[in-house]
Amino acid sequence: MGSENDDGAAPGGAPAAPAEQRSATTLRVNAEHHTLDLDHRRVLLDVLREDLDLTGAKKGCDHGQCGACTVLVDGRRVNSCLQLAVALDGCEVTTVEGLLGEGEALHPLQRAFLDRDAFQCGYCTPGQICSAVGVIAEAAAGHPSHVTAPGAPSGRPVPLDRDEIRERLSGNLCRCGAYPRIVDAVEDVEGAAT
Repeated sequence: MGSENDDGAAPGGAPAAPAEQRSATTLRVNAEHHTLDLDHRRVLLDVLREDLDLTGAKKGCDHGQCGACTVLVDGRRVNSCLQLAVALDGCEVTTVEGLLGEGEALHPLQRAFLDRDAFQCGYCTPGQICSAVGVIAEAAAGHPSHVTAPGAPSGRPVPLDRDEIRERLSGNLCRCGAYPRIVDAVEDVEGAAT
């Protein structure tokens, strides 16, 4: 699947960039390899949604301020609206669609969000879930946050209490205000893992 339409126009009807402003880019998205001919200015979010039909990540603010577009790149959470796709050549990208397990079993965080009713409109939910996956991994790796106790041992797992979860997810906005249930869902999964 390429990034141009049959008439040579880029998605959205804009004229295609000249060849010198394009690069073959290989991304491994949800365990599947994709080699795309991409305009250097295209961001990962647009490539995921327009070229790969992965619409879980949402276009919210397009400025990296709301987190609706959060995905994992090489296991770390990123705002896909700010990542130039060509800069990620060779990277592993996981979207909310890629969190499903064998037989399409829900990821524990997806299940917890359902069980805790941690969403209303659902627009931010894919970004919240991907961010929460990243949060749990960051804390397990010993990465401190702004609220981590200054005397906490460096490099050791950081316990995810409610304050840690809130702080670490503060870059993901929920327009409906489901924050308490989101924290509950992350606590459920973090508690089951420890």
